Amino acid sequence: MTDAELAAHLATVAGKLLLTVRESGVISGKALGIAGDATANQFLCHALRQQRPEDAVLSEEENDDLSRLSASRVWIVDPVDGTREYGEARPDWAVHVGLAINGEAAAGAVALPDAGVVLRSDRPVDVPPAPRQLRIVISRTRPAEQAVGLAEALCAELVPMGSAGAKAMAVIRGEADIYLHSGGQYEWDNCAPVAVARAHGLHCSRIDGSALAYNQADTFMPDLLICRKEHADRVLVEIARLSRG
Repeated sequence: MTDAELAAHLATVAGKLLLTVRESGVISGKALGIAGDATANQFLCHALRQQRPEDAVLSEEENDDLSRLSASRVWIVDPVDGTREYGEARPDWAVHVGLAINGEAAAGAVALPDAGVVLRSDRPVDVPPAPRQLRIVISRTRPAEQAVGLAEALCAELVPMGSAGAKAMAVIRGEADIYLHSGGQYEWDNCAPVAVARAHGLHCSRIDGSALAYNQADTFMPDLLICRKEHADRVLVEIARLSRG
């Protein structure tokens, strides 16, 4: 399998495992999230280490082995992106399997198991055209102040949603047009979504327009912008204006 094929296959299987754990009916709430994370993480990490033994792996659910910093190829995974949503049996959670090569999100897949959808970097689909009124997807529990201000500036509609992966894929699927996050994330939150979004022709950057860098010693990523390329310049100008106050 190619890297993208492997990412898609693993994300698909992990999604099915997570649905099976949830549908067992013997675990619920927070415990379900913990069990799902552990199950999917074990599968993904063991599979990656067997299929790509020369590559490094960075997972949200594993202790960080900083020897990855000397590797040019690093798989960056989030076994359950949106553990809270998964535990609450909501549909807006995802599985992320991404590959960073020399610090760039190069390939990946994002599974949306409840929708039966896997979006991947090697099989881009047509992104539906934007409506007259733009839509900005935001956190359903902690909406970013900049996103709310941007919505006012653009007369855009706010669309609350759960996981980062679900929000990023909403832009590809035509459910939103802009995903702006400024509350802080980690590399596993957006490596796979960025790889997939870029393959679909979307703009991906920090909210100041600078490049996203992966496989860093500090995995914290302060902010993220994913949007249609035709909206990127205007969005970046408005964000800069809002940042100046």
